[in-house]
Amino acid sequence: MASYEIAFAGQLVPGAQLELVKANLARLFQADAQRIALLFSGRRIVIKNNLDAAGAEKYRATLERAGAMVEVTAMPAVAETGGVAGAAETRPAQPSARVVEASAAGAPGRLKVLPRDEYMAAFAEVDAPDFGIAPLGDDLQDEKPEAQAPELDLAQFSLAPPGSDMGQAAADPAAAPPDTSHLKLQE
Repeated sequence: MASYEIAFAGQLVPGAQLELVKANLARLFQADAQRIALLFSGRRIVIKNNLDAAGAEKYRATLERAGAMVEVTAMPAVAETGGVAGAAETRPAQPSARVVEASAAGAPGRLKVLPRDEYMAAFAEVDAPDFGIAPLGDDLQDEKPEAQAPELDLAQFSLAPPGSDMGQAAADPAAAPPDTSHLKLQE
């Protein structure tokens, strides 16, 4: 049986007013203004998943009446073993997420991670390079060229012989201490 997810990226039905749509969604989801502002952040947010076709259509129609354009997409079929059907897993020992081979993900050298739960489903569409992990002991620092000394023309300078007077100003003599002989302490 196919399952669907409902995602929202902040798009409105043509002709809808933003403030009215925010109010409709706040009433529909019984959410505060902060959560509704998160929906309109521009990121794709999965509102509901694991719906059948009738339930997905009901959600889509209700949200369109509220003024929000949502995306209904079919979720990949999950096999009994927990992997994605038709895709080989490259790191099965990692419990937090499933990683699909680059050829199955579509672009070579790109990482495709399947979400482990509803929260992580919001990050499923992030396009990130597959950096991999370097073997133990590899030097990860890029090679840097040897530093070159700048070319300076110092012909205009000369050195004075040792012990010569460099024309430094003499220090002022220390001032005489104030006369305090006339001061007395009373008991």
